[in-house]
Amino acid sequence: MPLNAPSPFHIAGGQFKKMEPCSCDTFVALPPATVENRIIFGKNSDRLCDEVQEVVYFPAAVHDNLRGHLKCTYIEIDQVPETYAVVLSRPAWLWGAEMGANEHGVCIGNEAVWGREEVCDEEALLGMDLVRLGLERADTAEKALDVIVDLLEKYGQGGNCSEDGMAFSYHNSFLIADRKEAWILETAGKYWAAEKVQEGVRNISNQLSITTKIDREHPDMRNYAKQKGWWDGKKEFDFAATYSYIDTTKMTISPGRYCEGYKLLNKHKGNITFETMMEILRDKPSGINMEGEFLTTASMVSILPQDSNFPCIHFFTGTPDPESSIIFLFVRNKHMSPLYSTQHLICFKKLSASFPLNTALGVIDKKNQLYLRVCVHLLLFLIVQEKAKTMLENMRKLEKELFKEMESILQNKHLDVDKIVNLFPQCAKDEIQIYKLNINS
Repeated sequence: MPLNAPSPFHIAGGQFKKMEPCSCDTFVALPPATVENRIIFGKNSDRLCDEVQEVVYFPAAVHDNLRGHLKCTYIEIDQVPETYAVVLSRPAWLWGAEMGANEHGVCIGNEAVWGREEVCDEEALLGMDLVRLGLERADTAEKALDVIVDLLEKYGQGGNCSEDGMAFSYHNSFLIADRKEAWILETAGKYWAAEKVQEGVRNISNQLSITTKIDREHPDMRNYAKQKGWWDGKKEFDFAATYSYIDTTKMTISPGRYCEGYKLLNKHKGNITFETMMEILRDKPSGINMEGEFLTTASMVSILPQDSNFPCIHFFTGTPDPESSIIFLFVRNKHMSPLYSTQHLICFKKLSASFPLNTALGVIDKKNQLYLRVCVHLLLFLIVQEKAKTMLENMRKLEKELFKEMESILQNKHLDVDKIVNLFPQCAKDEIQIYKLNINS
């Protein structure tokens, strides 16, 4: 294995612990690859199987006391005068987010990446902090890129990305989209390259993927690579090949999730809809819907109409396995209230399989109503298969109703505030009711 190459081993309590490869996948499809002149954004968040992920909403805010500092997951940074409203899907223990969107229709998802540049263990900004900061501080995709790279230069990236004491650190890549375009931003320490995407499809996974199409970059990125002996200064500069160990000529045909995501997007190119993106996120044969010690703990799909008269619509699961989860409809409006039914209240760890099912459900219900589904997921073997099948069928019926609701909203430029203000919490309540009815019957 080359020096500083991604390792399947991570230090836990002073011992090496073999981990399954962790991965996430983020996708974007733009016209003409989509229908109805929409941009479709999608992401699976793959994390440790016992980690709670919550969906939270923070309203726009004005910050008068700029002498104060903003506390992120590990460090404090300078605050800005104004922040935008955001909806986030985040591991409950940290400040930042795996993915999310803001009131201007900007969406961001991040991925762990490794390469030749050594990962720093010193606490700095996590990639997940940078996701939230980009959303809170930028009203376009490119401005979000500016926010992230400026913060990266000033504060750096680093720190443990696991809550259970296992040492787990990485650099980050980002897919940033808005109503007009998308940007891929990939980092190696403080160095970075960015690629603009204006049409077609693009995906990122746990590898550097920007090759020779570089639209923006760190001013010293090439000189640094030359000094390290990674690039001779003569041949065409390839970011992924230079800063990692990837043979970029085989990148889209080699086994792996980046390649599988690339193939799935291109398979549906020209006809990609919200449902298509959800099918990709639910795909298990490709490994995109991940199972094991690292698994898909939450999913997000966003519809970004290019016509600004129409609202952006976001769907979240907030719980493991998108195949057996309903994806909830979220439409931002000024009357939004906190998402209490989906927010993690007291950190709940993985249940013992020896818990009686009703007891387990009661425990979850008191701590986090939506995370009730994780209990069902972990203890599904206690439910007869026929009941599990019925439960999934009922969930799909509810989801189809949400799809109809989505199209109704997208066809109506004047939103019915009374109708949508509680739409997301009601989705959570409806799904919880499905679980309770099936479990108690």
